[in-house]
Amino acid sequence: MSATALRQLLLEKSVRTGTFTLASGKTSDLYIDCRVTTLDPVGANWVGELGWQTVQAYLAEKGLHVDAIGGMTMGADPISLAVGMTSARQNPAQPLQVFTVRKEPKGHGRGKQIEGNFHEGNTVIVVDDVITTGGSTLKAIDAIEAAGGKIAFALVLVDREEGGRAAIEARGIPVVSLFTRSTLLNESPSA
Repeated sequence: MSATALRQLLLEKSVRTGTFTLASGKTSDLYIDCRVTTLDPVGANWVGELGWQTVQAYLAEKGLHVDAIGGMTMGADPISLAVGMTSARQNPAQPLQVFTVRKEPKGHGRGKQIEGNFHEGNTVIVVDDVITTGGSTLKAIDAIEAAGGKIAFALVLVDREEGGRAAIEARGIPVVSLFTRSTLLNESPSA
C-alpha cells in the first residue's frame, strides 16, 4: 500500500467539484465525502495502514505515548477503527483503543457523550475525516477534555486548507494530516 493508492481512491470515490454548501455553511468548489473511501474495505485497510504509520512516526518523533484514538461520529469512526485495528495487528501488546464522540450526550442510560474504549485520564489522538473550519474537531476536543482526556494531537485524513488547522492548533493541539487539498489535487498550497 502506498499513499499514492489511497490518494487515487479518494480522488475516484470521494472528491467532487462543482458548487457545494459545506457543513460549516461555507460555499466551496470542492466536496470531499471521505466516508465513501473509509467505508470501502480496501480504502479502510489503506487508511489503517497509512494512518498507523503516520501515528507511529509522530509518536516516535515527539516521544509520546497514547492510549486511544477517536473523534466525532460519524466521519472519524471508520478512520479510528481502521487505525486501531492496524495497531492491534502490528502491536498486539499495546494496541490503540478506539472510541467515538456523540454530537450530544445520550438522552438515556448513562447519558454518555463518549462511547467505546475511553477512560478519564487517557491521552488520545482526536480524529476527523475532513477539516475545513475545524469546528467538529474542536467540539470533539471539548467533549474529550470535559471527560478528563488529554489530546496528544489531531489526525486528519484531509485538511482542506481553509483555516481549520490554524483553529485547532490555536488550542495548542498539533494537527497531522494524511492529505491536504494541495497534495490531494496536486495544487500549489494556499497562501
